[in-house]
Amino acid sequence: MPAGKIVKALSGFYYVLDGEQLIQCRGRGTFRKDKITPLVGDEVVYQADNDKEGYVLEIKERHNELIRPPIANVDQAILVFSAVEPNFSTVLLDRFLVLIEFNHIKPIICITKVDLLEETAKKEIDQFIEEYSNMGYPVLATSSVTQEGIDVLLPYLHGQTSVFAGQSGVGKSTLLNALRPELELKTNDISQHLGRGKHTTRHVELIHIGDGLVADTPGFSSLEFTDVEAEDLTFCFPDLLELSESCKFRGCLHDKEPKCAVKAAYENGELPRYRYEHYLEFLQEIRDRKPRY
Repeated sequence: MPAGKIVKALSGFYYVLDGEQLIQCRGRGTFRKDKITPLVGDEVVYQADNDKEGYVLEIKERHNELIRPPIANVDQAILVFSAVEPNFSTVLLDRFLVLIEFNHIKPIICITKVDLLEETAKKEIDQFIEEYSNMGYPVLATSSVTQEGIDVLLPYLHGQTSVFAGQSGVGKSTLLNALRPELELKTNDISQHLGRGKHTTRHVELIHIGDGLVADTPGFSSLEFTDVEAEDLTFCFPDLLELSESCKFRGCLHDKEPKCAVKAAYENGELPRYRYEHYLEFLQEIRDRKPRY
């Protein structure tokens, strides 16, 4: 049986790429019975009725999957955050980082619109770049207008399946257009009334950029920590995880426990204050979450 990768899902059809051939497929009824939905990024076995149409018969085992946006087998997430319009937000970035780390996807932070920065704001953004770089994250400063950082981002996409994620209005589609101008993806300016952009991407689709695949998505429709447990949270903060090896108690949640290395680092100014404060905020949110039955 032929095999390929789903590169687009739209209106009940799954577009399977097999070599250079794109086959429009429907899912077999057994998927509905088994409550399995084929996702963009799935490696599948299909049956073709002709050279254009067929049916997805089997979904191969996934390495990972995201539900909102619906995509599977992602190697890395390019977390796109604008320096301004909308303003850079560490709490929103940390929330994205937790969700990406929890799903065992490599995060790369991409700060856009740096050409719009005034001198004082540039120093602040440079400080954030240094701090997140020290945490071990690749951080890129880019501008789709001046092309700054575009040539640095491109090698990161080499041979990878990447998802571009971030709040609306930060310039995801504009960035993709800069990477591959012939895409001509639709973009919208930020709303001056709402202070954020409108979603311009309506479905998930994998597109070729260089020899990598990139997903332009409608964005994360939920940023809740639905599946993250309190015990998981430290593992989603690599900087805290490294410090936690020196905590007195195994399984320390770095909240009210004595002789906690994370709290000590925070109090001594060895850890950016916002990182630990966001951790506590997220920890409380998880604790307050209603139990699922």
